[in-house]
Amino acid sequence: MSPLLLLVELVLLLFPLSLLLLSFKQALSRKKKLPPSPPKFPFIGNLLQLGSLPHRSLRTLAEKHGPLMLLHLGQVPTVVVSSAEMAQEIMRTHDHIFASRPSLKAANDLFSGSMDVAFAPYGDYWRQARKLCTLHLLSAKKVHSFRLAREEEVAVMLRKISRACLSPDPVNLSEVLFSFANDMICRAVTGNFFREGGRNDLLREVIEENTSLLTGFHVEDFFPSLAWLEVLFGLGARAKRNVERWNHVFEEVIKDHDDRMKDGNKENNFADVLLCLQKDPNMEFALTEENIKNILMLLNGFVGTV
Repeated sequence: MSPLLLLVELVLLLFPLSLLLLSFKQALSRKKKLPPSPPKFPFIGNLLQLGSLPHRSLRTLAEKHGPLMLLHLGQVPTVVVSSAEMAQEIMRTHDHIFASRPSLKAANDLFSGSMDVAFAPYGDYWRQARKLCTLHLLSAKKVHSFRLAREEEVAVMLRKISRACLSPDPVNLSEVLFSFANDMICRAVTGNFFREGGRNDLLREVIEENTSLLTGFHVEDFFPSLAWLEVLFGLGARAKRNVERWNHVFEEVIKDHDDRMKDGNKENNFADVLLCLQKDPNMEFALTEENIKNILMLLNGFVGTV
């Protein structure tokens, strides 16, 4: 029998068992005191009620069920907050309870178990990583130091628009502005490195693939009991290939940094800062190359993920 037929038989055998376990779990959860919830379909929950415009669907549901309601996105219970008062309760009064991030399949695959900044679970590592970004990348002094770089990137953007205006085709300003923002962030994070040898094209490809994976549908995120089905979609393999491409870029970032340090040249970019802090004996926590790689990949792809 072929491996494909064996896999199909395995799916047919395990799917009813997954439904049975889910029904048992839902029966137990009914005993808890939960926020109001709209009626849901078996197994898929409220997914179909979100529609093609989820923000409008959520508004309509909130008008009927209140500013604090519970939706079941597949097997994942999700609390939806839709008023300023409730948002304050969640984000200020009880922020220590809700401070962590959900575990997402793509983020775990791309960032070594979400060990970056945006997707890292709330805890000591996240606090230290956020502190590094705040002090060495987002402080007023650092932002001011990138003024010349911003002016140069604006000049590059205007030249692109000028050249595009010579063509009879319309100018895609969304693409031009995305390119400007992305290049500016890459320059602040990795300096002039990303423009050399066509690396900016490679970085853009890696970023676009990250964006596709992070915003795509992953079975495990909504149906944890069916995580074994992910192999059929090949998303894990795509993430692995993209991580390997980024690892190659990161190795070149380290080599470029080391070569410049030997020559006495030091740029004012975030990658240099992190690589220098890694060797600092006074660092408050151990900053590994894996941590640095994940933080840099997240920051380089920030524009594409928001």
